[in-house]
Amino acid sequence: MIALNKLSSLSKKCRCGNNHYDISIDHIVIDYNALNQAVSYITNQSFQKVAIIADQTTFEVAGQRLSYLLTESNVNHETVVIQVNEVNDVIADERSLIEAMLGISQDTDVVIAVGAGTIHDITRFASFKMGKPFISVPTAPSVDGFNSMGAPVVIKGMKITYQMQSPIALFADITILKEAPKEMIAAGFGDMSGKYTSLADWKFSHLIGDEPYCQLAAQLTKEALEDCVKNTDLIIKAEDDGIKILIEALIQSGLAMLLVGHSSPASGSEHHLSHYWEMEFLKQNQAQVLHGAKIGVSSQLILNLYKHDVLKLISDKSGLEQINTKDKDIFHRVIEKKDDLADIINSLPEAATLTLLLQKLSGATHPADLGISPELVRNSLNEAHRLRNRYTMLRFWNEHGGVHHYE
Repeated sequence: MIALNKLSSLSKKCRCGNNHYDISIDHIVIDYNALNQAVSYITNQSFQKVAIIADQTTFEVAGQRLSYLLTESNVNHETVVIQVNEVNDVIADERSLIEAMLGISQDTDVVIAVGAGTIHDITRFASFKMGKPFISVPTAPSVDGFNSMGAPVVIKGMKITYQMQSPIALFADITILKEAPKEMIAAGFGDMSGKYTSLADWKFSHLIGDEPYCQLAAQLTKEALEDCVKNTDLIIKAEDDGIKILIEALIQSGLAMLLVGHSSPASGSEHHLSHYWEMEFLKQNQAQVLHGAKIGVSSQLILNLYKHDVLKLISDKSGLEQINTKDKDIFHRVIEKKDDLADIINSLPEAATLTLLLQKLSGATHPADLGISPELVRNSLNEAHRLRNRYTMLRFWNEHGGVHHYE
């Protein structure tokens, strides 16, 4: 993983021409006694009162130990255990956000997120609204959002990402992470696998939709993805080195998002499908499935679409000329850049390659594995591109006559 001081230096030298955000996280620890180091950091910072945000499971996994260590160091603290909903899920929705905010006292100095993705989303949002900094303590290497600014939350049934704040420090305890359920480790790998298509979408939207692009952030994300793929066997075995590689990759992906102030390096059409599925599950009052598991599955669908249908469309000049489009500027850009676009798609792996990697990790490889119906897949392929204002290849395909043939 890139060192913070090196990232700061590279950021200053970057010539992308876009604004880079200051990396507000000043301390990242990935070690066997990270909880002890978290308490030392808190005392060194002279924080007088701390609020721990966890769910019942993550409190038992790490929160209880952290509370004990804080007590031993005479640090005043309170704990908010977010309650499950009627389908036994913890969701970053209005109820959980208010529960967290009500549990943070006005005189709290810092809030600690003890958990995986959802607890971090709740804590990031609540701490920002309360005007408090927060510290990240991941309990599973399952998502790349631990150290980003974005908080994807569910408001009135819609998944909306708000740019809130990054943690001021992160403490990942390898002893805790390697004991995470296998499906959460597979989910972490699944979340990283989505970087294939997110990076392709980002480059596409830059070339065709004028979205700002940063080669440094893209390279950081690509290197994190490659580290995971190269070390799949270590990650499968949940060996210390493998878990360290996975959590470092997830954190580096978060740093790339933090650098540019948005999620484009790590979130493209594969995430839009996932968000669409999540919202449909909420409507049907169904229990949610792991974010990274959905990304692993959605990435395969998007890879298949891009590698075959979209590539065929942009490679066929006569076919492109027959497209009925009101946006002639987009049309001419695609014609002009079609070789570059083809190179982007050709650099992607086949969906079957990703399937094999996820199978090795015992991760989900098909929508049915997650309880996602063929109808929901078709609907998401047709509609999910509208969830974010980004010019992804999925949006291009849908807006220019593409037809989805998912069965």
